[in-house]
Amino acid sequence: MMIDSVSESRFRIDGELRDESALPHIWSWCVGAGRANEALRADWQQQFAEVVAACGFQYVRFHGVFHDDMFVYRESYGSGFGPDTRLPSPAYTFSYVDKVFDFIVDCGVRPFVELGFMPRELATETETVFWWGAHCSPPKDMARWVELVTRSVEHWIDRYGLAEVREWRFEVWNEPNLVPHFWTGTKTEYFELYEQTVRAIKKIDPDLKVGGPATSVFVPDDRYKGETEDRSAALATVAATDVDALDWRPVWIEDFIAWCAERELPIDFISTHTYPTDFAFGADGEGVHITRYADATFDDLTLLRELVKNSPYPDAEIHITEWSTSPSARDFIHDTPFAATSITRSYLQCATLADSISYWTFTDVFEEGGAGMGPFHGGFGIVNEGGIHKPTFHAFRMLERLGDRLLLATSDGVVTRDSRTSAVSAVFFNYPEDMAMRGVGSENTYPATRALAEMGPSRTIRHSIGGLEPGTTFLVEIMDWEHGNVAEAWHRLGSPLNLSRAESEHLSGVADSLLRFTLTVPGNGVLDLDVELAPWAVMSLRQSA
Repeated sequence: MMIDSVSESRFRIDGELRDESALPHIWSWCVGAGRANEALRADWQQQFAEVVAACGFQYVRFHGVFHDDMFVYRESYGSGFGPDTRLPSPAYTFSYVDKVFDFIVDCGVRPFVELGFMPRELATETETVFWWGAHCSPPKDMARWVELVTRSVEHWIDRYGLAEVREWRFEVWNEPNLVPHFWTGTKTEYFELYEQTVRAIKKIDPDLKVGGPATSVFVPDDRYKGETEDRSAALATVAATDVDALDWRPVWIEDFIAWCAERELPIDFISTHTYPTDFAFGADGEGVHITRYADATFDDLTLLRELVKNSPYPDAEIHITEWSTSPSARDFIHDTPFAATSITRSYLQCATLADSISYWTFTDVFEEGGAGMGPFHGGFGIVNEGGIHKPTFHAFRMLERLGDRLLLATSDGVVTRDSRTSAVSAVFFNYPEDMAMRGVGSENTYPATRALAEMGPSRTIRHSIGGLEPGTTFLVEIMDWEHGNVAEAWHRLGSPLNLSRAESEHLSGVADSLLRFTLTVPGNGVLDLDVELAPWAVMSLRQSA
């Protein structure tokens, strides 16, 4: 195969740590999951424990902690008890939430608590989104919402201790700009919800961390400038011949900051979602999916960081509480090496631009549109419903093996050192150069994704690392089209909708069959790395224990 790209360097690692820069592991700070009730499932818990152990996730965020299927807020006993079912005052029961949070905390992980959605008995409108009927309205009684939040936070402090809960994050709602799907009120009504919520939590303890506005995507038009979405404002975006030339900006962030500053409200963190895509409505009323360029996430976060830095809240953390190659739970790109390479590239590019970029999600046990159809249906997860590892799982595992000090950064990877152990590690990838001006996109079928496999060419990774102990062994692992490409193996089986046990075992084996070999440092203490990476490959180099 022709090689027209070479990454090459020679350097030594012996030197003071002050000569090295920090590499924050923003990829493992937080990860997403679907909804709280799914975390009661045995398979969810098994998969969560595994990905935490393999990928080092520290926080987890999900929807629906106040949804009816968690039974936190009740104004009545429910059906079956005759006509006198109303309670004299709301009851707050946390048994289901306790089961979920206990498991999470026992795994060594903390909840990133998304406060929502509205309990049915407190909602002004009901069942506005998802298969499971989330109630995404403002409360019919703000005082009762404040009491719900207050009772919940006080319960968590009683159960886990104030010092622990001070380390949690409390995010007010999810994507309130998406009216009427995730919020049936206005922008001002959301800001008022934030005001009441942050005041209630800070009254309990001023050191508890609260933020928002948890808005969705960046846009290059005025569709979210008003109180509710103006779809006609997106017409120019849909008609643009070059969407990447437009001025993409975050949604509600500046208005949210201004609102809070005027009222002297605290903001401990700014949260938003930066999917490198857009879904806008054309003149015919039909939705149009827009795929942005490969560096969209980097540019969006650079802008966001600058906005926060120059705001009245320059010290606010920045948390991207949802992110993936697309916001579709039926995007078959998610199951492929193309997604794994894309997210590896973006995470390494953006490592210093946010406090976290939370991948949405860790598992395909995810029921917003109902259960997925088939073992590989384009779900968000880094593992499928049966726990089979996708290429993205291996990308996260490789990223987590990196050290916290950056020795070398190139356009196709990094070399790092662990400041505690001095162990050297690296991740390299081959994101094809002819994809530089566009992202991996979104596809509704698996066969449609396979066109990206024709991109190329291969790339040679050549690096000489000096100052190493002679005899040190390094393990190399490579995920590419031929190694760990489980969705392709499923496709070659005929894409069965329901797997036999034998097929599941076979695909699990394929999923973990990466290319592996070892390298040993010779007597001169210089490791010469000379590896050819096929298009879309992701490679890990790490010292053996």
